[in-house]
Amino acid sequence: MSSGTITTSDSVEIFFKDWGSGQPIVFSHGWPLSADDWDNQMLFFLQHGYRVVAHDRRGHGRSTQTGDGHDMDHYADDLAAVVEHLDLHDAIHVGHSTGGGEVARYLARHGEGRAAKAVLIAAVPPLMVKTDANPDGLPKEAFDDLQAQLAANRSVFYRALPSGPFYGFNRPGVEPSEAIIDNWWRQGMMGGAKAHYDGIVAFSQTDFTEDLKKITLPVLVMHSEDDQIVPYVASGPRSAELLKNGVLKTYKDFPHGMPTTQADVINADLLEFFRS
Repeated sequence: MSSGTITTSDSVEIFFKDWGSGQPIVFSHGWPLSADDWDNQMLFFLQHGYRVVAHDRRGHGRSTQTGDGHDMDHYADDLAAVVEHLDLHDAIHVGHSTGGGEVARYLARHGEGRAAKAVLIAAVPPLMVKTDANPDGLPKEAFDDLQAQLAANRSVFYRALPSGPFYGFNRPGVEPSEAIIDNWWRQGMMGGAKAHYDGIVAFSQTDFTEDLKKITLPVLVMHSEDDQIVPYVASGPRSAELLKNGVLKTYKDFPHGMPTTQADVINADLLEFFRS
């Protein structure tokens, strides 16, 4: 049971947690959060006999607030550095949101030699931004607006997002959890503003189409039709189609942040996939 840091080839310290023994599950978190966003999953799978590993993306959480390298290639290389430092084999990679892009780029860029399976949860692939080739994507202005809100007042922005669309707390009859909102804000404010500002471009404008086509191991794609952050129509089903060995699991009314708010269902479905 440990935590620590590794230093990347470009001198960035990446914080990680590494608990337990058994087959490793490596968790890649969403924007602009940290490894702490996986608390529910880490404890659950630790109790089920897995080794659980999660890191803070560069510029996020307890990792270095570096001014550059906030792109998917660096994210994937940092993940590879953690996997190699811990000498993980037969690993299951689980990525939520931006972390799903990180996992896809890691597997395509660094190969599947150390991996067994992967899961993309409410993930950004294949491409979020609207283009001629991706007409169901969101207009670039939506992401420009996120950057503008972040630059104007990050703390205000980081209250509004979890209070509303991230966890579906803006839906009729859904009771907001102040503790969940506070924890999202806490994680976000731990990270660096520059990393988070650049990260919006990384998660919205990176095209993962070719990455997904390269991946051959079994991948579970979990997405909700009511995801207000990464819209279902341009993401989950598309990723499952592009993957050689992808399976789509669709939820109806869950929010983008379903690993937290619907942890019991998500954890059970993950465990079934891991054991299958």
